[in-house]
Amino acid sequence: MPRTEFKQLLDAGVHFGHLKRKWNPNMAPYIFMEKNGIHIIDLQKTIEKIDEAADAIKQIAKSGRKVLFVATKKQAKTIIAEKVGSVNMPYIAERWAGGMLTNFPTIRKAVKKMSSIDKMMKDTSWDNLSKREKLQITRQRAKLDKILGSIVDLTRLPAALFVVDVLKERIAVREAQRLSIPIFAMVDTNSDPEGIDFVIPANDDASQSVDLIIGIMCDAIKEGLADRKVEREKEEVEEKPISLKKGRKAVTKIIVEDDLEEVEGDTKEVVLDDKITDLLIDQGLIDDDIIDIK
Repeated sequence: MPRTEFKQLLDAGVHFGHLKRKWNPNMAPYIFMEKNGIHIIDLQKTIEKIDEAADAIKQIAKSGRKVLFVATKKQAKTIIAEKVGSVNMPYIAERWAGGMLTNFPTIRKAVKKMSSIDKMMKDTSWDNLSKREKLQITRQRAKLDKILGSIVDLTRLPAALFVVDVLKERIAVREAQRLSIPIFAMVDTNSDPEGIDFVIPANDDASQSVDLIIGIMCDAIKEGLADRKVEREKEEVEEKPISLKKGRKAVTKIIVEDDLEEVEGDTKEVVLDDKITDLLIDQGLIDDDIIDIK
């Protein structure tokens, strides 16, 4: 069953492309027609690509890896922050810092600096600083939080990148391509789909269009996380150790029988601790005549 319906895409304006004179010829396979000088996107192909992308993102979430969402456009910032934040995935909604992927260790140092500032504020040494020093540190913390606050939990490179508008986020796309990170993207008629692993032909300017497609991707992530949780619970049940209370007698009997079988000759001798021997005799696991306690 498709994850979205034709009418939903139509109502959200997903089919509206750019002016004909601004089009990219590589988007020709995804264009249905031209009307009043504007290209119309083929929504049937959009539905197919949405399902393909959603299934792939679901598998990534199921494996426990992260998908980094990038959308710094004004009409997409709030949508990304609300929807992606609800599924605990990292996102960039303010500004893409150059080298965020290719120079990831440096970005992690900046994130750790935020943590160190937080610890400093809670420490007694904070009170010893002057008003000016406090103001400078607070401003620095706010600046870091604005740019990197949404990727605090991203401790390693993401498994994939989801981009809204590949033209605007071209630096992020190039970095992901350089590191061979799979790219999911909403691609409009004025953009180049070459080099994008999962192309979703759609209007990337309308907030309703962005909201609908991002919502579908987030739902797929929720499904993947739910499946992961079920599998982990199932594995924990299967790996649960046998209760010693129920299995002690049987296990002890097997050990004693193995020991007795290893003894050669008519006289079977087992050297056991006094307390263990008495316990085995009381429980009827072995007989007195085959035990020779030394």
